[in-house]
Amino acid sequence: MPAEEPFADEVAETVGDPARGEAAEPEPVLPEAVRQRVVSMAAAAMTGMPLDELPMALRRVARFAPNRRARLGGAVIATQIAGDPLLRQRLATRAVDEAGELGRAVVEGALPAAADPVEVAALAYLARPQGWRDLIAAATDAVRADAASAAVSDRIREIEQRVARAEHDRAVARVEADKLRDELARLRDEAAGLREEVRTLSRALRQAQAGERRASELLATEKGRAARAAADHDAELRRLKSKLAEAESLAGAARQTAKDARAVDDARLWLLLETIGRAAVGLRRELALEPTDRLPADFVAETHAEQPGATGGATGARALDADDPVRLDQLLALPKAHLVVDGYNVTKRGFAEISLEQQRGRLVSGLGGLAAQTGAEVTVVFDGAERVVGLPPAPRGVRVLFSRKGETADELIRRLVRAEPAGRPVVVISSDREVADGVRRHGAYPLGADALLRRLSRS
Repeated sequence: MPAEEPFADEVAETVGDPARGEAAEPEPVLPEAVRQRVVSMAAAAMTGMPLDELPMALRRVARFAPNRRARLGGAVIATQIAGDPLLRQRLATRAVDEAGELGRAVVEGALPAAADPVEVAALAYLARPQGWRDLIAAATDAVRADAASAAVSDRIREIEQRVARAEHDRAVARVEADKLRDELARLRDEAAGLREEVRTLSRALRQAQAGERRASELLATEKGRAARAAADHDAELRRLKSKLAEAESLAGAARQTAKDARAVDDARLWLLLETIGRAAVGLRRELALEPTDRLPADFVAETHAEQPGATGGATGARALDADDPVRLDQLLALPKAHLVVDGYNVTKRGFAEISLEQQRGRLVSGLGGLAAQTGAEVTVVFDGAERVVGLPPAPRGVRVLFSRKGETADELIRRLVRAEPAGRPVVVISSDREVADGVRRHGAYPLGADALLRRLSRS
């Protein structure tokens, strides 16, 4: 680098004389842009400098990267440059070398016309050639002019934006004005219509008021007529009340006459009944009839034994076994006989191995055949706890009942027996001793389940 050494010496001669009278003058006030550029150049020039050539305050900052030096240590760098001419000379030499042609031009005082005034002012502040204060002043004026120009440009843009907004607001206002004019026209038309409607309503109101006055007059007339009619009605009511009183007196006399006639009839009827009663007593005494505790139904079995085709006399019928199907046939042959069957008592004794549904079906089917053969009324009772939905229809002559919730089949059987009239033959099929004793007390004939099972198997 032999060509750069004379330039470096020239820079040193121009910059580095701290004893020159210019150093005693106060530091100029730099624009912010120039100050930041001076700090950036000094931070970049510190790269590669020996630490012993730097003040103690900058040695720590020198360890940072150039961009961090300018950002974190800018205030310290600016203070050291302003107060240490030797440091400024060293940094200026490096900064001018890095600036190249522009740095040489600043040192020589021959500035290019297109040079950045901020860059020129920063180099002039560091190198401090002849007239460097003028360069800084010119840069300050240029920066201020740029700032003013930017402010003017911003103001112009703001004014243009305001003008554009004003134009837009004016256009919107015109549109709104047109809308308001249309709305005003519509409201005027509506107001005209309302005025016309008010006139119409006023005429209608006057007519209604006139009608009301006429109605009031008619009402007063009708009230007078009604008062006269009420007076006439009261007079007629008094006349009718007098007639009613006369009719009531006549009716009382008629009731007394009828009561006397009924008393005569009652006396005659009592005399007739007394005569009949005395005649009945005489007939009972003549026939020598004695009181008896037996009812006609008690003789049903004995009478059936004397009918043609019977196997024997009354003694023979009573001698039959309680489970003999012949006894069941004899009882069912009685007129209007009613057969009541304890369903599950019979099925669980005869065919308990099959399901309950199959047991019910088999028993009901067999009872259908028995009803068809004997013509007797047949009722089979099952416990309601086992009831199922969808039971097939019962055969003709067979009634299928289920006990209700909270009621057993035994209780339902006893209710059926109690419901029958005295004297009707009722046969109950159940091997339950309690059921048999209960229905026997009410005049029914209890038979065991085996009698019905043997009779069904024979069919």
